[in-house]
Amino acid sequence: MLTKLQIKNYALIEHLVLTPDVALNIVTGETGAGKSIMLGALGLLLGNRADTRTLFNPNEKCVIEGEFDVSGYIIKSIFEEEELDYDEHCVIRREISPQGKTRAFVNDTPVNLETLRRVASQLMDVHSQHDNLLLGANDYQLEIVDTFTQNHDLLDTYKKDFQAFHKAQKVYEQLRIEAKESKKEFDYNSFLLDELQKIKLKAGELEVLEQELNKLENAEEVKSKLLLSAEYLNATEQSIIPLLTSTLANLNSISTFGEQYLQLKERIQSCLIELKDIAVEVESEAEEVELDDEKITSIQQRLDVIYNLLQKHQVKTDVELLAIQKELEQKVNKVLNIDEALANAKAEVEKTEKEVLISAEALSQSRLIALPIIEKQISDLLKDLGMPNASLKIEDEIIKPSPMGINVINLLFSANKGIKPQPIKNVASGGEFSRLMLAIKYILANKRALPTIIFDEIDTGISGEVSIKVGNMMREMSRNHQLIAITHLHQIAAQGAAHYFVYKDNSSDRTVSRIRKLSSDERVMEIAQMIGGENPSKAIVENAREILGKHLTLS
Repeated sequence: MLTKLQIKNYALIEHLVLTPDVALNIVTGETGAGKSIMLGALGLLLGNRADTRTLFNPNEKCVIEGEFDVSGYIIKSIFEEEELDYDEHCVIRREISPQGKTRAFVNDTPVNLETLRRVASQLMDVHSQHDNLLLGANDYQLEIVDTFTQNHDLLDTYKKDFQAFHKAQKVYEQLRIEAKESKKEFDYNSFLLDELQKIKLKAGELEVLEQELNKLENAEEVKSKLLLSAEYLNATEQSIIPLLTSTLANLNSISTFGEQYLQLKERIQSCLIELKDIAVEVESEAEEVELDDEKITSIQQRLDVIYNLLQKHQVKTDVELLAIQKELEQKVNKVLNIDEALANAKAEVEKTEKEVLISAEALSQSRLIALPIIEKQISDLLKDLGMPNASLKIEDEIIKPSPMGINVINLLFSANKGIKPQPIKNVASGGEFSRLMLAIKYILANKRALPTIIFDEIDTGISGEVSIKVGNMMREMSRNHQLIAITHLHQIAAQGAAHYFVYKDNSSDRTVSRIRKLSSDERVMEIAQMIGGENPSKAIVENAREILGKHLTLS
């Protein structure tokens, strides 16, 4: 339950601290005093959107902090799933900087808003006028049924199965679209691939062919130059090698006459050995050079094929061409294997569909069993709340699997005898909405492990004896839950275990919203003013004292 609420620098609130009672807490005050502001601050703790325009002082940070006693509530698993430190004394905090940056904390650990919402939703349930509008929505009505039946495990199982089914459907549909598109291009891709596969291109082949063609096209010149070089080296007595041999003989004959002559002889000898090797290689190269016009033609034809393919595919190298061939192979193979992939994907859809239908049926049966029970309990409560002729009927329609199951729930309502129940959003008035919502909250209260329930003027449109019954229901709910109720009715206000008064303080330059816990005498006067206006008579004050005393005795 909420043990302490602290609000700093929010709207008209400079600094407010509230330490609510464990049972029914009443909040009253004149219109515009700040009751809705306090709810807005609680909304921030629940993860609602923040706005710097709500800062009381635009130059200071806004801080909303709630301290909760969660002992006895089974919510530890949520902290574990979110990797948060668990403590029976839980503190959640929201901060808004003047620059508009917002930060959230759970037990001093920074969290994102999704985590904040998940944790805070297990600590507080805030009912506002917006909930009355939600009551007409089918999804919200379905949530009511699931909460009443405590379908958490069945719903979790269904959602997992539905996600698997939805994913399988997407995969199958995507494959089907790809197959349709791929088959359109299949023939063309097959033709292109066949062209590339036929030439059996190898990486680096283009460069080798170009070099070989260049050599063949200049073979005559190459051969003549090599033969002439061989002749210069060793063909006649006047060639380099014979002359160098004679030089070596001359130096050899004088090599004993001096070290320098010996060195010259050795150097000439080394040159002669190298030149003889060169001469052999030159002659060998000359012999290998062919004058082969047929081979030239063959290489040119091969190159023409490769050049045409390069131009066709708009690339410059054979490596790029081979990459295109590999890509085409993948595209063609994918189409060739698409039927098998489609069959596998379809089988997965059928498998997951069976699983989701099984879990959907289990969830649906749990819901259907509960519908007449919910109808009766709410109808009985509405009679207690001054609507003896009211009737509630819950229609159920079975549909294809959707994110929330195979049921569409529609709450039909009639407040008058002999009038056929119609969809709530079409027939219920403000007061009827409020009483219906209170009845729903009442039957759900013990179905949820919620420490704190907050009602924002759920008494709209009611008065007299009905308001007393509403107060009785709230007091009954507060035996197991902490309740905070904002009300304008003295019949409800008198039933609180604690009473807080919200008011405007105009003592300084700027209006400030404040809250204080009323003493017994102050409660009497506040209830008297709620009955008789600003200046209640002595009789009204005594009446207020009697009403308050009666309810305190009952408590």
